[in-house]
Amino acid sequence: MSKANLLHTDNNMKITLFSEVSVGISANTILFFACLCKLLGENKPKPIDLYIAFLSLTQLMLLITMGLIAVDVFMTWGRWNSTTCQSLIYLHRLLRGLTLSATCLLNVLWTITLSPRSSCLTKFKHKSPHHISSAFLFFYVLYMSFSSHVLVSIIATPNLTSEDFMYVTHSCSHLPMSYSRESRFSTLMAIRETFLISLMALSSGYMLAILWRHKKQAQHLRSTSLSSKASPVQRATRTILLLMSLFVVLYILERVVFQSRLKFKDCSVFYFVHIIVSHSYATVSPFVFICTESFGSQFLAE
Repeated sequence: MSKANLLHTDNNMKITLFSEVSVGISANTILFFACLCKLLGENKPKPIDLYIAFLSLTQLMLLITMGLIAVDVFMTWGRWNSTTCQSLIYLHRLLRGLTLSATCLLNVLWTITLSPRSSCLTKFKHKSPHHISSAFLFFYVLYMSFSSHVLVSIIATPNLTSEDFMYVTHSCSHLPMSYSRESRFSTLMAIRETFLISLMALSSGYMLAILWRHKKQAQHLRSTSLSSKASPVQRATRTILLLMSLFVVLYILERVVFQSRLKFKDCSVFYFVHIIVSHSYATVSPFVFICTESFGSQFLAE
């Protein structure tokens, strides 16, 4: 690739990344304040609004942190020291993990809330917010420990050229890890992500069963009624399934791009694409909540 083409590609990536971050920050800010107004304006706030507000706040902080990191990727206004590198990269890794946990736990909470009275999950309806809060606190501590390796593996980029360092930003580089340490860390991350993704898959499968049951009931009622409007349960369930489908598709795409980046020795194009894809859910999901959250709230208020 010629130098002119490479510069053109970098400019396009920069515009795309900063546009994604800007749109995502705006959308999450609107969603957070909308949920905050609902929480402050109600005598008995609904737990689901609290968790949506927390998810939007986490995603907002994630995108702000990513924006700061992106500035150092594209604009060399000055070099960061090791402390700044470690703090920002650590915070970014922690927030990414918390976003995954919050998305999973919100899905579980929504599943319990939408479950019919005859379901075995009914007994958890009043206890679920407390259990979800405890689970999130557990994941927070867990992610803090999982991300602690960043504090020793991220350093300010030294003034020498070496293929042993993995590029993070202009100012920051990732020190190579030993094979045993890298394997141990990769295994722990894989177990964590497999558990959370499996939990989301189970709850999404359960909601598919709920949707199918309500569809059968709606077909029966439609034969005796002129109304063909979808029920609140169906609308809320479709919203959750849309969010989970979006999350899973983007997660799989992110892993494919990440492995391609490793295969092609830190190719800058794959690096930028990985950043864009890994933050797409945080940018897109607020719009799904904003467009459909009123339907879910109407149902969950019942």
